[in-house]
Amino acid sequence: MASKPEPKPLISAPALVVAVVLALVSGGVWYLNRPAGASQGPVLTAEAKAYVRSLNLAGVGMKATVNAANQQLVEITGTITNNGDRHLKSVSVNCVFYDPYGQLVLRERVEIVRARGGGLKPGETKPFRLPFDTLPGSWNQGAPQLVIAEILFG
Repeated sequence: MASKPEPKPLISAPALVVAVVLALVSGGVWYLNRPAGASQGPVLTAEAKAYVRSLNLAGVGMKATVNAANQQLVEITGTITNNGDRHLKSVSVNCVFYDPYGQLVLRERVEIVRARGGGLKPGETKPFRLPFDTLPGSWNQGAPQLVIAEILFG
């Protein structure tokens, strides 16, 4: 009895590995170059955009410390004041970190006013503290840009 020769695969193993690597690299490049607002949650509503003028971020500073595990902890501190006439349940900011060439290396959305903390009443000022312990090595060591990302009215 003659045996049938085994059929050859349509794609060789090395070609398949190269295709998978190219797909992963392409996905990584897309992820790093996606539009600024991609997957950052809801964008500001027209009502919130108009209200941004009533918010004041002040005294923003940055401090870096090293903990017992020899990890760097960077803290951004400051205050937010509600100069408007509406109670705010929540305010979130995008903290945007850059490299020495001005290229974005990290954008992280952080809530600086929380409903469980009582929100922010008209005329009220509250402090905020934003800790970061996993900043990219390519970060320029400068303070991040803080951009109001979301306002929820209470």
